[in-house]
Amino acid sequence: MSILPAPPAPIHLLDLAAEHAALQPALDEALREVMDAAAFIQGPAVGAFAAELGQYLGGAHVVPCANGTDALTLALMSLELPAGAEVIVPAFTYVATLEAAALLGLKPVLVDVRPDTFNIDPAAAEAAITPRTGAIVAVHLFGQCADLEALKAISARHGVALIEDNAQAIGATFQFASGETAFAGAVGEVSTTSFFPSKNLGCLGDGGALLTRDTARATLLQQLANHGQSRKYHHQRIGLNSRLDTLQAALLRVKLRQLPHNTAARQAVAARYDAALAGTAGIAVPARDARSTHVFHQYTIQVTDAERRDDLQRFLKGGGVPTMIYYPLPVHAQPAYAYLGYRAGQFPVAEQLCGSVLSLPIHPLLTVEQVAYVAQLISGF
Repeated sequence: MSILPAPPAPIHLLDLAAEHAALQPALDEALREVMDAAAFIQGPAVGAFAAELGQYLGGAHVVPCANGTDALTLALMSLELPAGAEVIVPAFTYVATLEAAALLGLKPVLVDVRPDTFNIDPAAAEAAITPRTGAIVAVHLFGQCADLEALKAISARHGVALIEDNAQAIGATFQFASGETAFAGAVGEVSTTSFFPSKNLGCLGDGGALLTRDTARATLLQQLANHGQSRKYHHQRIGLNSRLDTLQAALLRVKLRQLPHNTAARQAVAARYDAALAGTAGIAVPARDARSTHVFHQYTIQVTDAERRDDLQRFLKGGGVPTMIYYPLPVHAQPAYAYLGYRAGQFPVAEQLCGSVLSLPIHPLLTVEQVAYVAQLISGF
C-alpha cells in the first residue's frame, strides 16, 4: 500500500477562521459600534448594509431577512399565488427550494437540469408549464448564472414569474445577446440570497436578503418580512418575523468590502485547478457558460465513473483533503417529498449528478501549492 505524501499545509474545505483573522480589527470595531449603540434589532447598520449591497449589485433594492429559506418563502409570498399553484424548481438543488413552496401550500414541480452547468434546463422548464404555473425558480448553482436569456423569455411568453435563487452566485453577471449585462438576481421579479457563513458573502451567524428592481415589490417585501405591517402595530398582510440582526449586518458591511477581492481570489484558485487537472482521466472540471461569470462558491468536478466517486473521496480524505458532495440524494428521492409522486429515473441528469459530483476545497486563501497537491492526489488516484 503506497504512503500518501503530506499536504504542504493543512487544507480546509473553506477557512473562515483565517479569512476573519485578516479582518479582525474591522470586525471588532463593527461589533463595538453595535454594542455601544445597543440597537440590536433594526439598527442603522441594517439599512446601511442593504444600501451598500444594492449599490454593489447595480442599484437593486435589498430587503434583509433572517435567512435564505425565509427569503425564498417571502419571495413566493410576494407573488400572492393561489393555493395549489405550481412552482417549477430544478431537480438538482438544496431542499430549501422546494421547502419554501411546500410550506405555503404551493406545489413544487421538478424539472431536470443541464448536464454541463448543472443549472435548470430552460426547455424542461417550459415543457412543465401548465395553466396552474405561477413561478419558475432559477437556482444559480455553485457560482454561475442559469440561462437567464432563455428563462426570461419563457417567463414573459407564458406570464409566469421568474424568481432567482442567488445564494451561491452573488456578484456573478450574465450577458444577454443584446449586449446588456445584468447581475445575477437583477433579472427576475425578485431574487433571494443567503448569508450563511459558508457563502461567498457570509455573516457570522444566519442571515438572508431579497433583491428586486421594483420599488413597489420592495415595499411589499419589507412589510411581509416585518409581520405584514406598514408601520408599527398596523398590519396590512399576514407576514413573517424575519429580520437580519444589526450585529450581522454590521459584520456583513465589513465583509462586503472584501467581496471583490475574495471573488477574484476564488476565480484564480479555480483557474489553477483547471490547469492542474487538465487531461486527468476520469474526471470533468466545471463547465463554464460563456455568457456568465463564475464566482465559484464551489469547485465541483464530476467523476466520470460514478462508482469510483466515493472511493476518490475516501482517498482524498486519507491524504488530508476534505471534500463535500452537493447533493448526495436528489430532492425527489427525499421521503418528505414522496407525496409529489415522482419516481426514480424521471430526472436522469440530476440523478447522475448526485452520484458523480465532488466539490473540492476552494476559498480565497488556498495556495498554489495546496491546489497542486490536491490535483496530484486526484491524478494519482
